[in-house]
Amino acid sequence: METAESVDALRKIVKRWRDSGDRIALVPTMGNLHDGHIKLVEIARSLASRVVTSIFVNPAQFGEGEDYNQYSRPLEEDSRKLCDKRVDLLFVPPVSEVYPEGCHTYVDVHGLSNILCGEFRPTHFRGVSTVVCKLFNMVQPDMAIFGEKDFQQLLLIRTMVTNLNIPVEIVGAPTVREADGLAMSSRNMYLSAEERKQAAKLYRSLCDAEVSIKRENHDFRQIEAQQWNRLQASGFKPDYFSIRRKNDLGVAEKGDRELVILAAAWLGRARLIDNIQFFVS
Repeated sequence: METAESVDALRKIVKRWRDSGDRIALVPTMGNLHDGHIKLVEIARSLASRVVTSIFVNPAQFGEGEDYNQYSRPLEEDSRKLCDKRVDLLFVPPVSEVYPEGCHTYVDVHGLSNILCGEFRPTHFRGVSTVVCKLFNMVQPDMAIFGEKDFQQLLLIRTMVTNLNIPVEIVGAPTVREADGLAMSSRNMYLSAEERKQAAKLYRSLCDAEVSIKRENHDFRQIEAQQWNRLQASGFKPDYFSIRRKNDLGVAEKGDRELVILAAAWLGRARLIDNIQFFVS
């Protein structure tokens, strides 16, 4: 596995592959890799002849008082995991390479950046779309792999790519879960032992809401309130529990068929997010 820290070094390697006719997949990460990340790498490996993984803890997507400085950065361990999965190139740029002095240009996907998680993290998605756009320009991959756990992020990136005519195929990968259903996340490490026992109740609430809808309970607002109260009673501090249209994250109403239920809730120091997608016949 090769490693590059600068855009120039990255592009020299990628050009060599391009000249050989290789197909390139990018897996963007912030490091602190878990099995969910590794699954993205495996999907990339199955779809492309060359795999680039980036590790960059993006300051632009952290708000005031969030965990940017505390975010775990076990680069040596992450590098070993990626090498074991036959990643071809690890791109680990410093902040100054991604945001050089005088950089004041941002990408904002209007309409998707300020709802759900965006309501509670006002600058988060502007930071996400900006850094992903920059990574696409730096690496110029044929495709990029993102997890469906961050469903709002995935839809935002797909919208950005379409709106800006970026020639990158976006591949969504199913959420990887622990045995009890908890979605894998780097922030799960913030959970205490007792909180970890409770954490899977977020996924159970999503599943129970899906069952209610499929049993033809189409009072979506009642279901949302019921599951919100259930999470509160279990020790969570919910930010939202929301039934939305899958294609655009508009608020779902009776008659909508392709749905996604999304939730975000605090449990101690950990902010957990999750979702499930389904079709109503």
